[in-house]
Amino acid sequence: MNTAKATQKGFTLIELMITVVIIGILASIAIPQYADYVIRAKLQEGTSALAAGRIKLEQFYLDNKAYNVVGGPCPTAGASWPAATTNFTYNCTAPTTTTYTITATGIGSVSNFVYTITEANVKGTTTAKAGWGTYPTTACWQVKKGGSC
Repeated sequence: MNTAKATQKGFTLIELMITVVIIGILASIAIPQYADYVIRAKLQEGTSALAAGRIKLEQFYLDNKAYNVVGGPCPTAGASWPAATTNFTYNCTAPTTTTYTITATGIGSVSNFVYTITEANVKGTTTAKAGWGTYPTTACWQVKKGGSC
């Protein structure tokens, strides 16, 4: 006669429900944070292209003493420049001899964001996603939720 006591194997329903609740709470916090992180990464594409475009225009100005020379990097007709990227389109608005403004306009999940840069290195945020700060601003590029630059 076997007097060994039967042991429980597996999980109880309560243990499974507690696990599901914990996973649900973690997901409700992590998923929005991850979405904001992905947007921040995409914003770097636009701001990097603006900074690189400004450098090209400054180099051109040193050689030609004007931004609006025909055949220069910033098209005088306001054509798209620099070339569009995955998340942004760019436009260099009609430059003068001494001034220009390059605008980056978001596409897709960053379509709410519009950034600018001028010949004086004035960085601006024309529009941003709700909750990402106060705009328009000519002080900086808002690339973090909450309005910090």
